[in-house]
Amino acid sequence: MPYSPDPALGQVLREIREREPRRSQEDVAYHAGVTAATVGRMELGKSKPDWGSVRSVADALGVSLVELAAAIEAIEGKR
Repeated sequence: MPYSPDPALGQVLREIREREPRRSQEDVAYHAGVTAATVGRMELGKSKPDWGSVRSVADALGVSLVELAAAIEAIEGKR
């Protein structure tokens, strides 16, 4: 089965970013070394980000991959 975009990942990334008022996609992108469009597509669940991009964005947001995965699993458990 082909890999498809994960809306839960996008939801979690957006929620984490929005915890800090005025934290923009551009700011996260700059610190992650990706484009703002990449962050936007990830947050909308419209991309299939590579592992490196996910790690870089998580680092830029100040969360570990474990925290990110736990938040995603919590959302998916609610479905």
